[in-house]
Amino acid sequence: MHQNDVADNELIVSYLNGNENSLQQLILRHQRKIFTSIVVLVKDKELAEDIFQETFIKIINTLRSGNYQEEGKFIHWAVRIAHNLVIDYFRKNNRMPMLRDSDDYSVVNNLKLTDDNIEDRMVREQLHKEIRLLVEELPFDQREVVIMRHFADMSFKEIAETTDVSINTALGRMRYALINLRRLIKKKKISVSLE
Repeated sequence: MHQNDVADNELIVSYLNGNENSLQQLILRHQRKIFTSIVVLVKDKELAEDIFQETFIKIINTLRSGNYQEEGKFIHWAVRIAHNLVIDYFRKNNRMPMLRDSDDYSVVNNLKLTDDNIEDRMVREQLHKEIRLLVEELPFDQREVVIMRHFADMSFKEIAETTDVSINTALGRMRYALINLRRLIKKKKISVSLE
């Protein structure tokens, strides 16, 4: 049987029985999703790497202490730990994350612009900048759901589990985020369509 065929809970049991390779396999299997969930919130790769490491230290300590409860998928539990560490970081440092563009991240990749002509590229880029600024004006919980949904490609169920709220609360936060974005767009007279 290949390691990829082994369920997460089997890898955890194997790790707890002394097989360090099982932990490595678990980390490799989920590192991308966990890291992405961190970096979309903190917008700083080095900080994200620190929080990612801290996440796995906490996971390891929880596993070793016998406090891990198999109540669902390991990945949801791990992402929730990462999310809580991000929130703790912002609370401790009394600051909220700011969305910034980078080579591999754009705040508005999933916002559909009404005018999609090639010759209007410069206009679209300006609109993207304006919308990024608008997203930054959203309350943290609304901004967080927009980021997780559109940039981490998380389902509302995953968002709810990660943020430790009900699915209805996650949907409500997205609804209010879109309402607020539409209001801000109208106020600033920006021509876009939010799906």
